[in-house]
Amino acid sequence: MVNTVRQAGVLDVGCHSALLTVARRRAGVAMEEVLSRKVRLQLHETLDASGRLGKSGVRSVQRAVAETLAENREALPEVYAFATSVIRDAPNRDEVLAQVASATGTRLRVMSGEEEARLAYVAARHWAGDRPGSLLVLDIGGGTVEVASGTSRKPRTTHSLPLGARTVTRAWKLDEAVSSKRRLTEVRDHLSDRLAEVPDLPRADPDGRVLACSKTFTQLARYTAGRDRSRAPQRLTLDEVRAAVGVLARNGAAGRGRLPGISRHRAGQSLAGALVAEALMEACRATSVEISPWSTREGLLLERLGALRSKGSSRR
Repeated sequence: MVNTVRQAGVLDVGCHSALLTVARRRAGVAMEEVLSRKVRLQLHETLDASGRLGKSGVRSVQRAVAETLAENREALPEVYAFATSVIRDAPNRDEVLAQVASATGTRLRVMSGEEEARLAYVAARHWAGDRPGSLLVLDIGGGTVEVASGTSRKPRTTHSLPLGARTVTRAWKLDEAVSSKRRLTEVRDHLSDRLAEVPDLPRADPDGRVLACSKTFTQLARYTAGRDRSRAPQRLTLDEVRAAVGVLARNGAAGRGRLPGISRHRAGQSLAGALVAEALMEACRATSVEISPWSTREGLLLERLGALRSKGSSRR
């Protein structure tokens, strides 16, 4: 008898890339990646002052969606295609989604920041081994920051805040070197004040775990690990983030892109990302975080694989 392996696909269209991931679930393995296709994007370069996505940005999204889904499309499982905050929060979002759908036949969905936070928590909890105890999940995106906490498989609290690395970079013009300590203090004070306004922002439990699951945290951890790229970063401390802020501030985007662990296409936003990470860890009273490679996309895959498995089981 041949076992049927059920698969799920997710297309994640963000500011820096469109990434198609197909995964399967089989006995003894919660999720196994079987296909990954990525097309690079630089949508932040096409945004106007109001956050509208320009024509060149729309064309690049159309191309990326078409390219990721083009090869053996008939062999792909049903793909859940969604756009993150760069499109979700754009004033011309509906126009962009309609144009992409017309050109590619794929309608990108958008989900709320709170839903992204929930899915990030689901992924982090599963990746951490579903061990009992409290879990705090921090996720810094380009447009927003997601925070979730709980003690079970589902989060008790979820928050989404407009304090992403791209948002802060644009608001404070942090893509170039910052020599003024006063300016850094102003940004820090602004972030601290905004986080202090959040009702019920969760705090790190001394006996719990804090997981960080975003490119911002991963890059900071890789940078602080130095040039030893043979090992994946596992932990990042608040002191290390503070030290990284100083180095990133002294460099412009080009200089940051030459630092170990900092990718060139995210270098311009890396200082803002570090400042947000610092403020978030301080506000949540987290002196260190564990780096999780799973976030919203993996949470969505896990849930869809579970739904497929349940659907298949109901037919037996």
